[in-house]
Amino acid sequence: MLAVETSDLTRKFGEFTAVNKLNLAIRRGSIYGFLGPNGSGKSTTIRMLCGLLKPTAGTGTVMGLDIGQDSEQIKSQIGYMSQKFSLYDDLTVSENLAFYAGMYDLPADAARRKIQEMLELAHLADSKNELAANLSGGYKQRLALGCAILHKPPILFLDEPTGGVDPKSRRMFWDIIYALADAGSTVMVTTHFMDEAEHCDAIGFIYEGNLIADDSPHKLKMSLPGIFITIPADNPMELMQQLAEERLPALDIYPHGASVRILTEEKTLGYYRRFAYQITSPSLEDVFVYYVKNRRQEAPR
Repeated sequence: MLAVETSDLTRKFGEFTAVNKLNLAIRRGSIYGFLGPNGSGKSTTIRMLCGLLKPTAGTGTVMGLDIGQDSEQIKSQIGYMSQKFSLYDDLTVSENLAFYAGMYDLPADAARRKIQEMLELAHLADSKNELAANLSGGYKQRLALGCAILHKPPILFLDEPTGGVDPKSRRMFWDIIYALADAGSTVMVTTHFMDEAEHCDAIGFIYEGNLIADDSPHKLKMSLPGIFITIPADNPMELMQQLAEERLPALDIYPHGASVRILTEEKTLGYYRRFAYQITSPSLEDVFVYYVKNRRQEAPR
């Protein structure tokens, strides 16, 4: 069963195409990572799936509901945490949760139980009487997540939930996401942190509004042709220029910290014998770079 399914989903703003013929199929109970640089179409896609923005073309369903026709019903089925989450600074942590419990029409007994559950899940019990305005960024985002999942939605959309927070808060966020998925919820999360994407069941890479890759992290890494090698370099750009001048065979080459990363065929490894290279497993960053370059080469000029 699919929690999200789209067919050629498109959104234009005037002449600008923010999302172009997007096809998604997200399994129920899975964690789906939606990755791409700023401005690639991630938030626009999320807003269409949440029923907040009408598609220009194409179709989509969320939990079997049509995003074009059933937007109000979809809103009651989802949890949504946007980049600019809505908290009330003049209310305490507990009061913010109580406000959202009222918004979700939770009965009084259920509201009290769920508020306490969220305080414990998000590690906010010691801060329950603190004004939201006085919370740090990480605590505010944990509270926003608690508000988004208070009504135990079957599907949760998280738009850059860990942007600008410390590593401890990021780790806690992912612990909560795992717990939600284990309990049967579907989670679609946008992020630009490649290490976070490793924790997803499936990943979609979006670039300039186009879905350029979509599969599990392992299969995406296996999809790259050839072998990755890493050559340490004091001056990576200088080494890249040297390799280019020598026209050594490479499917892809780019600087990576104090080294140069090269994707080449196994039969051509001998050309690099004089360099102190190491064979390296590809990362999701390598995958993204490869698919973006392919997309640029395929794009009409």
